[in-house]
Order: sequence, then C-alpha cells, then structure tokens
Amino acid sequence: MNETLENIRSRRSVRNFQLEQINDFEIQSIIEASIFAPSATNLQPWHFTVIQNKVILDRLSDTFKKLAKDSDNEYVKKFGNNENFHVFYHAPTVVIVSGDENSKSAPVDCAAAVENILISAESLDVGSCWVGLIALVFNSEEGAAFIKELEIPKGFKQIHAVALGYKKNMSTIAPARKENTVNYVR
Repeated sequence: MNETLENIRSRRSVRNFQLEQINDFEIQSIIEASIFAPSATNLQPWHFTVIQNKVILDRLSDTFKKLAKDSDNEYVKKFGNNENFHVFYHAPTVVIVSGDENSKSAPVDCAAAVENILISAESLDVGSCWVGLIALVFNSEEGAAFIKELEIPKGFKQIHAVALGYKKNMSTIAPARKENTVNYVR
C-alpha cells in the first residue's frame, strides 16, 4: 500500500506519551508539513506556537481543569473533576494553532494544517492527539495572560492544539468505520 495512505490508516490519537522530548528534526518536519496545508485562496491564515516547556504545559492544563469544573457542559465538567486528567496527556510538545481573526476560512484552513501535523507525525513515528478542549482556556479571561506569555500575535484566535511525543504504547487496531457513509453518482 502507498506509504501516505498507510500513515492515514494507521494513525491513532495517542494519550500516553514517553517523557523524552521529540527531536528538532522531527518538530521542524512536522511544522513544515503543517504550513503546506491547503487554505482558501492561499491565505495561509495560521500561526503555530510550539511549546516544549513542561511548566507552561502543566499551567495550561491546571487552568483548563479549573475552568472545566465550572462548565455548564457535563462532558467538559468531568475532565475538570478528574484529578489525574492532563489536557495534553503529559505530552512533551504541544503545538497551538491560531487563525487570523479576519479570515472567515481560518477554522477550516487551520484544521487542514492540524491534519497535516497528525499525518506527518505518524510518518515519523511520533504520537499525536488533537486537543480541542484547550479552547476553553484561550476563550477565558485567564487566556489573555497565556496569549501574551506565548507571544501569539495580535489578531490571531487560538483554534486548535496538538499534543506530540513518542508513543508509550503502540497504536491499536482502528475501530470499525461507519457503513453507508459514501454514495457515488456517475
């Protein structure tokens, strides 16, 4: 099978990472793949913030848990009440993907960039997990301090995050795919 197709089929969300930091070649390769994602009218309305500082990642997670405890959403609230939960699953590297607030296509374009991160990470045998829950932090009052500390440019809204690190466990078999999700018109 084609290597790209195999990486897409074998990629799984990893929630159990080794403590060892991924190397510079791997993170540079992953980020380069992300900036080659397609975007509407080639606007490339994204900004990537690579965080490899455990103290900052733990503070982001703690802030998420504090905010999640008060959430009206029961699904989110359960994470806030789980004292063992870490929003990034203790990954040593996290990429925050921010989109230009003036670009209507930024959420979709940034999602395409995230998909490139996930697939390129798999091709390098680096585990990954798309973390949408972190938006709770960046959309809060506490988020402004993190935006400043992380030097995220003005005019960019934090849309996605991806946890990256070496896999502690090997990937599992993919769950069955839903049936009857495709029709062909010829």
